[in-house]
Amino acid sequence: MKRLIALCLVFALGTSLTGWAQTQPQPPAPGGFRLKDCIDYGLKNFGSVRLAQYQVETADQQARQALGQYLPQVSATGTTINNVKLQQSVVPAGVFGPEPRVFIIGQKYQTNLTAQASQTLFDKSLLLGIKANKPNQQLAALNTRQTQEDVIYNITSNYYQVFVAQQQIALLRDNLERTQQVLNILKLQRDNGVIQPVDYTRTEVSYNSTQSQLTLAENDLNLALNRLKYQMGMPQEQNLVLSDSTLLTQLPTIDQGQFDASRLVSFQQAETNLALQSLQYQRIKAGYLPTLSLTANYGTVNLGAQTLDRIFSNFVGFGSFGLRLNIPIFDGFQRDAQLKQQRLTLLTQEEQQKLNVSAYRLQFNNAQSQIQRAQVSLQNDDRNVKLAQEVYNITTLQYKQGTKLLTDLINADNSYREARTNYINSLINLYQARLDLEQSQGSLLSFYNQL
Repeated sequence: MKRLIALCLVFALGTSLTGWAQTQPQPPAPGGFRLKDCIDYGLKNFGSVRLAQYQVETADQQARQALGQYLPQVSATGTTINNVKLQQSVVPAGVFGPEPRVFIIGQKYQTNLTAQASQTLFDKSLLLGIKANKPNQQLAALNTRQTQEDVIYNITSNYYQVFVAQQQIALLRDNLERTQQVLNILKLQRDNGVIQPVDYTRTEVSYNSTQSQLTLAENDLNLALNRLKYQMGMPQEQNLVLSDSTLLTQLPTIDQGQFDASRLVSFQQAETNLALQSLQYQRIKAGYLPTLSLTANYGTVNLGAQTLDRIFSNFVGFGSFGLRLNIPIFDGFQRDAQLKQQRLTLLTQEEQQKLNVSAYRLQFNNAQSQIQRAQVSLQNDDRNVKLAQEVYNITTLQYKQGTKLLTDLINADNSYREARTNYINSLINLYQARLDLEQSQGSLLSFYNQL
């Protein structure tokens, strides 16, 4: 009986455990979202992308507004007045007679219709405002690009987290299935007195521990999927299935270019802001210069409207045109204070830009170092997987020959699985390091286009 059980155990371990050691985690079902699909979805649906587009449209309207201030300004007004009590005035004696005379000024009803027009001929402040349209629109376009890069980075990083969680679950489920088969055989051996009960209990503890790890991994997967959906702008209740299966088989291509801060969107944004602040300084300074504009107006007023039915009759016209010259003389040093404040703002942003460039270089150097560490770690873990598999195969053979205990075989199998898990983590770390390097080089859009 004991020999029969031992033969069954050897047969089971020789087939199922060997298959266990060679089983690779299965990729998600076909027809799901690849990484590029997720990014495409996010670039269309994530809220910040729409907000960036609104900023572009706002910049276009601001350009129209600035240009409109230098175009003719035309307005019209109309008033109808009921003078309930007319003003009176006294003409001194001797003008129209020996006695002073009282005159009523105005009329009972009065209607005025007036049109005014003005055209700025020279106002350097307005001209500089028009000049600021281009950098303002460039800044809006850069904000859109920054938003796109943020979406690409966040979706890619979260995609990797989901992939890792899926692979961990696949390994744990496979481990549970094979451990359960071992437990079934050990139970039979224990019941027949072939092994000590502690051998069965030890394996049962391992099974329960793996079950707990699986529960945590499944929860981590749900959290990672929810984060990915959020970064994509996808409703949380919608089902999301990933379909990339090449992350395990194709190593990422690493292109470590030279550092160039001008390629970074954040650097370009700061430079554009500096240009806008410089124009603002010039606009404040232009307030010392005179302004010249052409003005014109034309209107009509009705005369002799003493009754309500005559308020729209008996009109007479009037009009004028001319030049208006405004020369600023003294403003209590307000503009001088504004100039100095703006100058300090420019100096502050220039110094901040220098600090930013140093931070960008540090980020780039760190990303390069992380790439190198990730590559070394992946190579070591790859070697460990091969060594662990070799140990497992030898231990399996020795167990069949009766020179190794079951616990040795289980330990070898656990070591092999741990090596595979470490390899997957190292691989994803390499992908993440490559993503960080792309970000530090300002090439996330190129990374996305090459997917």
